[in-house]
Amino acid sequence: MPAKEDRKIIAENRAARHEYFVLETYEAGIELFGTEVKSIRGGKVNLKDSYAAVDKRGELYVYGMHVSPYEYGNIYNKDPLRPKKLLLHRREILKLFGQVSREGLTLIPLSLYFSGSRVKVQLGLCKGKKLYDKRESDAKRDAARDMERRMKGAD
Repeated sequence: MPAKEDRKIIAENRAARHEYFVLETYEAGIELFGTEVKSIRGGKVNLKDSYAAVDKRGELYVYGMHVSPYEYGNIYNKDPLRPKKLLLHRREILKLFGQVSREGLTLIPLSLYFSGSRVKVQLGLCKGKKLYDKRESDAKRDAARDMERRMKGAD
């Protein structure tokens, strides 16, 4: 029986769930350098305003993900905003590329976490929300909170 995978969440893109409908999620590996991993272990990463796209060679990259330079990394530090390659199977990349180009969807990094000793990214295939959709989801969330409060008060 396989051992249960240990997931330690490093960073989450909370704004993504507010701005987009998440249709599907994918787990991808990410190509990082040593100083970037050390910085990520310290929690020095920001997923806000990041997105993923397929380049001309058919490789998937995440853009806008800010990994702060490692404090003790000196000359080995990389550019904090450099595009980072995501590791997925070729057919998954082609499937995602087709959906993004035809249907007007976007690939958004939802969270960054350790799976064992490896850094993984949870990608969401997302569709943008309109303003009225955001209001509707806020109203649903507030109604659920009110019901929860009233249920606690009734006990």
